[in-house]
Amino acid sequence: MPPVNGVVELLAQEPAQLLPARELMAFSLGVHILMVPFGVALPFITLLMHFRALRTGDPVAWLLARRWSAVMAVQFAVGVVTGTVLSFEFGLLWPGMMGRWGDVFGLGFGVEAWAFFLEAVLISVYLYGWRRLGRWTHFALGVPLPLVALLGAFGILAANSWMNSPRGFRLGANGDPVGVDVRKAVFTPMFGPEYWHFVVAMFMTAGFVVGGVYATGLWRGRRDRYHRLGFTVPFTAGAVLAPVQLFLGDFIARSVFHQQAVKFAAMELVWKTDTHVPEYIFGRLNPDGSVSGGIKIPQLDSVLAGFRPSTRVTGLTSVAADDRPTASQATIAHTAFDVMVVLGSLLLLLALWYAWAWWRHRDLPRSRWFLRAAAGAGIACLIAVEAGWVTTEVGRQPWIVYGYMRVSEAVTATSAGTLWAVLGVVVLGYATVLTVFVVVLLRMRTRWRDQDERNGARQGARPSAGEPPESATPYGPRPHRVPGGRR
Repeated sequence: MPPVNGVVELLAQEPAQLLPARELMAFSLGVHILMVPFGVALPFITLLMHFRALRTGDPVAWLLARRWSAVMAVQFAVGVVTGTVLSFEFGLLWPGMMGRWGDVFGLGFGVEAWAFFLEAVLISVYLYGWRRLGRWTHFALGVPLPLVALLGAFGILAANSWMNSPRGFRLGANGDPVGVDVRKAVFTPMFGPEYWHFVVAMFMTAGFVVGGVYATGLWRGRRDRYHRLGFTVPFTAGAVLAPVQLFLGDFIARSVFHQQAVKFAAMELVWKTDTHVPEYIFGRLNPDGSVSGGIKIPQLDSVLAGFRPSTRVTGLTSVAADDRPTASQATIAHTAFDVMVVLGSLLLLLALWYAWAWWRHRDLPRSRWFLRAAAGAGIACLIAVEAGWVTTEVGRQPWIVYGYMRVSEAVTATSAGTLWAVLGVVVLGYATVLTVFVVVLLRMRTRWRDQDERNGARQGARPSAGEPPESATPYGPRPHRVPGGRR
């Protein structure tokens, strides 16, 4: 039987509930991943501005730090909703995986849950501390926030990297995992590359998104200190991380080449194992192995994989058709990978433009084109984050546990009709939550602008005794001083 017909027959044999289960998981993860950069990195950016306010006594820095902390709290509430739904879906949609393999890699989910709980407590304390705690005490209690966020990322990335490179067990006589080594199950070959690539992406994204908000204001003519400082601190953090992310992206791609050869072949549209393999920028893989469209660069894929044209790159046909991504899945993974790389490269150029202007003039680039690009940098980062997860998950197909369990073996027995109905409910619920989130942010922005117009905070009016402007906080004036302490 021809290979194409074999793939069609294989797809026809998949459970009917597999497609809606995939769509439900993809949608939930796709929405939640947009919240993650702010949950992981916005506390750090807020604390950067908070420290600047403590060190300089700058009232504008105080104002920005307090307002960002309010946004951080609202965002965390939305993340609670999307993260909780996603957690339930792992068990409800993929009971085959969780039932068989949960004892091996479930520790990561446990760590993430504890980190999530601790982050909620610390955010509450940080918000409360604006009115009740001494300045440095308040700041010190906020310092663990980014560390706890990194711990949460550690847990979830440990689980995902195990699914991509499962280790730390052996199979018993009945085929179930036994003899679990927790250390090896957590610190798999893909953990380090995935974790650092993800974490830097989150910090870079949060920096560019927050900076992009103020770049929009600068572009529209609001050249006051409030917008300049609100842009400079987060955008600088993102710009510093852009070249680091380029290195880490190359590192994780090469790790996939060594650890998941077939996935790498899907990402690069390599059909047959060979040397001197060309690189395709975009393009579409056909079922017969040919590539349509795109830009072909001779030998570059071998050079990128092993630093020389003679590097041997494993192709998709090195395994049976039912053990590798389909042509459509490979095209999706390849396109997502290229989108991520192209956007990352453009963001690096933007960061270099910013660094050059600062080095030459100790000022922001004067070009309005720079401000336009900076305003869109946050959106570009969010698209790149989505593309990265598409690459990771689609490129692994048909495996949910790479090399050990197929997605079709893990899926729930719930009827397809029920799952489609649940997807509709989740889409409606998420649309409602995100709409409320946007409305709340817009109302906060309007209220803050009204306050600024009333108290002249944007003109840098310094309150007495170096205190931050009370009327400009998102909480209102403090009711009283902390007895015997500094505010």
